[in-house]
Amino acid sequence: MSTHSQFWRDSALPFVEARRVGDGREVCYGPHSHESFSIGVVTGGRSTYLNGHQWRELAAGATVLMNPGAVHACNPIADEQWSYLMLYVDLPWLQAQGFVLPVATWSDCPRLYGHLLEVFGQLFDGHTVNAEAMLKTFFRALPVYLEVPEPRPLSAHPQLETAAAFIRAHRLDPLSLEDICAAAGLSRAYLIRAFRRRFGLTPRGYLIDQRVQHARAELRRGRGIAEVALEAGFADQAHLQRAFKQHLAATPGHYRSGR
Repeated sequence: MSTHSQFWRDSALPFVEARRVGDGREVCYGPHSHESFSIGVVTGGRSTYLNGHQWRELAAGATVLMNPGAVHACNPIADEQWSYLMLYVDLPWLQAQGFVLPVATWSDCPRLYGHLLEVFGQLFDGHTVNAEAMLKTFFRALPVYLEVPEPRPLSAHPQLETAAAFIRAHRLDPLSLEDICAAAGLSRAYLIRAFRRRFGLTPRGYLIDQRVQHARAELRRGRGIAEVALEAGFADQAHLQRAFKQHLAATPGHYRSGR
């Protein structure tokens, strides 16, 4: 098992995945997003945290929250060691519980931090007999922990939303920037400038992020890396590996095995 990073999965709970990182200096990220709802805790040291247009420094005791599609990145400060735990939960399961995605992107609530540590402890210690009930209890309590005013989200731009939706729908196709411009009815220069301001990535970066998300889902099913790389629109396995490490701070092989 890697001393730096470990993934937890259980075939009886296919809607949830967890990750434990013992030394975050070894797993640095570029801006990326997830299809799942992500929530985690900093358990040691300090890090920077970017979520959309919000940036801050975090220390042990902080909780971070990333909604599906939210571009974010966490990285160490200088060469300081830091550690963290992350939970990734599929949106359909959350919606079935009546969960509403939060506006908050972080919290320093001690009760939330402590409750989430209990959840991680149960999962990584293998005590998963009542894990689904435990997770339901946690997500019912989460809105209570987050009862603090938060900034309003950015207003929508219909044509930019169209561009993003077009990329998501055609992420496995050989898309060009011209294709995206035509679908959104925007000029090349405006699309590049405004898209990055809205989503935190260029259209090309957003497309790569979507392809990595597809690859991640397929690798989780145990499919071969080379096969998934070509299906997801990467030139070859090495191309997928570079993008995967940039977005998930793990190689495809490490992610698939979990260790």
